[in-house]
Amino acid sequence: MGWENRKGLVLAIASSAFIGASFILKKKGLKRAANHGTRAGVGGYTYLLEPLWWAGLVTMIVGEIANFVAYIYAPAVLVTPLGALSIIVSAVLAHFLLRERLQKMGILGCISCIVGSIVIVIHAPQEHTPNSMEEIWDLATQPVFLAYAAATVSAVLALILHFEPRYGQTNMLVYLGICSLMGSLTVMSIKAIGIAIKLTLEGISQIAYPQTWFFVTVAAICVITQLNYLNKALDTFNAAIVSPVYYVMFTTLTLVASIIMFKDWYGQDASSIVSEICGFIIVLSGTMILHATREQEQSNMQGSLKWFMSEDSMKGLEDEHLILINGSDYVEQ
Repeated sequence: MGWENRKGLVLAIASSAFIGASFILKKKGLKRAANHGTRAGVGGYTYLLEPLWWAGLVTMIVGEIANFVAYIYAPAVLVTPLGALSIIVSAVLAHFLLRERLQKMGILGCISCIVGSIVIVIHAPQEHTPNSMEEIWDLATQPVFLAYAAATVSAVLALILHFEPRYGQTNMLVYLGICSLMGSLTVMSIKAIGIAIKLTLEGISQIAYPQTWFFVTVAAICVITQLNYLNKALDTFNAAIVSPVYYVMFTTLTLVASIIMFKDWYGQDASSIVSEICGFIIVLSGTMILHATREQEQSNMQGSLKWFMSEDSMKGLEDEHLILINGSDYVEQ
């Protein structure tokens, strides 16, 4: 593995660690805030006064920045699948800090993600970083990638204009399809922007090139579209199902886009390519197992919900109430 890939690998792992930890910090902050005011789930904003929540937000920002820089040094084939490690970090920290038990199947999912990531790292292709924005533009305007971009935009427009009004509220693949397709273009644009920033910092300014601002515009449009439809998916469907399906679709399309535009597999032998695909499938399997375990825990938790209310509570719900959730991570009293 070359030096550039090693830097990208370290940054990708650090990114997953920060992002995984951020979920736990924010959740602990939300729990503390719920003890002193209205919970966020019912419209409260007390968490804005909780330092732990802000610590989680800052940690997530640091993780996203590390992920952004990782794309500059390493190919998407290496960086994108390693995002699954954040799920492992989150699950392990939740087990110890939030007392959310990690089941045996969950442990198997973690091991699968780690094994798959190791296989990908071992066989990852060497990144060839373009030396100018003009070179990146040549890659973005090659006929094969233009065909991919045109097909992607056409599919997104069809999903938004035709399928969303009819099936958006009943089939999550409509929302997730829009997010994943736009997400693949987002990563390509962000990678181009990152390389432009890197070259500029090295003394080769790329600011004057109109192509640089074109990629900035595309990235902004794609990110806004992604967030909009991902929020719709999370608001309409079970997050435990949305998350793994979105990860699989987004990661797959991003790898396809990167392989076409940046030619990540160019010069690799067939055995390395097959190994990378196998590693990717193992990571996806581990991710699905982890989320399936979480979904089962949530359903068990909801099944054990019991409400206890005092006789005086009939006179006023605000007088006294006790909500006890067996096996959950909070008790509100």
